[in-house]
Amino acid sequence: MTAVRTRGSLRWRLLLQLLLVAAILSVALYFTVRALAQQAAETTQDNILIASATAISEAVRVERNEILVDVPYSALTMLGSVAEERVFYRITADGLTVTGYNDLPAPTATPKTGAPFFETAVYKGDEVRVAALPRRLTVGDETVILTVLIAQTRLGLAAVSLQISIAAAAAGIGFFILAGALSWFATSNAMRPLNRLAQTVARRGPQDLSPVETSAPAELVPLLQSLNTFMGRLSVSRARTEDFIAEAAHHVRTPLATVRTQSEIAMRSVRKPENKQILREVIRASDESSRSAGQLLDHAMVALRSDNLEKEKLNMKKLTQDVIRSISPTADLKDIRIICTGADAVSMVEGDPILLQNALRNLLDNAVKYSPEDSRIKVAISQTQSTVRVDVLDEGRGLGEGDRTHLTKRFGRGENVRDIIGSGLGLTIVEEVMQAHGGTLKLVDNPESKGTCASITLPLV
Repeated sequence: MTAVRTRGSLRWRLLLQLLLVAAILSVALYFTVRALAQQAAETTQDNILIASATAISEAVRVERNEILVDVPYSALTMLGSVAEERVFYRITADGLTVTGYNDLPAPTATPKTGAPFFETAVYKGDEVRVAALPRRLTVGDETVILTVLIAQTRLGLAAVSLQISIAAAAAGIGFFILAGALSWFATSNAMRPLNRLAQTVARRGPQDLSPVETSAPAELVPLLQSLNTFMGRLSVSRARTEDFIAEAAHHVRTPLATVRTQSEIAMRSVRKPENKQILREVIRASDESSRSAGQLLDHAMVALRSDNLEKEKLNMKKLTQDVIRSISPTADLKDIRIICTGADAVSMVEGDPILLQNALRNLLDNAVKYSPEDSRIKVAISQTQSTVRVDVLDEGRGLGEGDRTHLTKRFGRGENVRDIIGSGLGLTIVEEVMQAHGGTLKLVDNPESKGTCASITLPLV
């Protein structure tokens, strides 16, 4: 079998692409969640700062042309959500500090009256968020701009950002793991029609070239159509080859029979020994060619019928006895006795009668051909609960030495029978018939005497 070169895996290629997309989305999810959460945290801090500034601003009053400030305790405590958080405040009137931290930086831009303003600055070595809330205040006959500045360190925001980052990272990793599992499921589901198509083709027998009829996604339809077209061309080509072999065997056997007959007539009329030897070689070659043509025809017939077995229930003992009767005239010419033994139970099998007869005929023909004159061939039929076996035991030359596996290959013959006419196709035909019927062929030495024991086993009905 020719090795198939692989270039990666469609499953892994698709899976890696999906995982890459999932990784990109996970990273995007992490940064998006982190940015949105940080923005929400900053907005929350700004809202608390302006709420505190509003509470302080509403607590400012004017008495006797003086600005009095009574900073509410709740205005500052609402900012102390984290133990390490530090809060600063400053109240100015037209830029002059009324109370609070005198060095707390004021906003660089001039905010509109009544509109809050936010700015991030560095104060006392820490980064702080400053909220400024200006309002107009009448002091005597003058109107001044009162500005409430509230600043808070960003330690709480940093802690919240860290928690959000950890949560976003966990969400990203979880999303990636979930996406990976879903990607594996998706790739397996996407590859299932292709695997099903491959299994459909793999389950077919070696001779089955009928079109593949199965449902498939639209993407696999061109492949399925190409496969069916190729199998159709291959089937036509094989049919033409089988027809050619059958016709060739038929047209060759008739002239060879004529050549043999004329050679036998000529051999009776010649007197010189050398001429008789030449005619004997011609007769031998004619017999060998005729036998090979017949075996080639039988082999082509077996290959053709194996695709579409015409099965019926058969009595194996009766079938074997019929074949024995047909081969007996040939055995009688060599004074060979064929003895059939077996259990009286009816051994019913399901198979093609023509192919099974052909297999048995080849086994018996080999036994007669390779057995010496005045010998015995024993045909033993036995069965178990699930199988029936037919053993053909002869007293011939045996299987010979060396590797015996080649004996069932096409044109394979033992070294000890080269002087006997044969095509090397008989056992090949038997093995192919057994494979088509779910049976087996076994070749061993005759356990009772010298010779060969050829056994075929078939499942019972």
